[in-house]
Amino acid sequence: MRHFNVVVLGAGGVGKSALTVRFVQDVFLENYDPTIEEAYRRVLDIDGVKTSLEVLDTAGAEQFTALKELYIKSGQGFVLVFSLTQEASLRELDNLRQQIHRVKGMDSDVPIVVVGTKLDLVTEREVARSTIQCLVALWKIPFYETSAKRDWHINDVFQELVKQMLMHYPEVEPPLKKASRRLRRKPCIVM
Repeated sequence: MRHFNVVVLGAGGVGKSALTVRFVQDVFLENYDPTIEEAYRRVLDIDGVKTSLEVLDTAGAEQFTALKELYIKSGQGFVLVFSLTQEASLRELDNLRQQIHRVKGMDSDVPIVVVGTKLDLVTEREVARSTIQCLVALWKIPFYETSAKRDWHINDVFQELVKQMLMHYPEVEPPLKKASRRLRRKPCIVM
């Protein structure tokens, strides 16, 4: 079984916890309770490969920015979350994306998925789909619009991220065991 650390990042109040809890526990969190840090685990089967995901739901509040760098260092895949009802939350994503690339020391090819939440709140929408599509095309990152309340496209987000991580972190073949080394030795013949 493959094991991956996923970090969910975004501004405060955008729906990171609702997205994460819907994915892991299939429950919708009705009330907003600011998160400092919550870790969850779920096993997925992607294209016949069993994967165990450790999903870290992070704080969106500015006072926890020092923790973000630690989360990014330990993360192998990232879900960048903004609210479709708050245009300002979309602007925060570029800062997060740049911080991930800086901390990881990579210019590109970091497993990332961009998620717009609260798709069900149609009348409150502030972020045009065309705006998002331009950004993700520029960043070359997959994008999903979701609703944790309605359970729309939640699993798609994490399945896409796992596929990226499986490609980015290929499985290393285990070292040869002692038994197989013994088989390669020439037998000793006593006469």
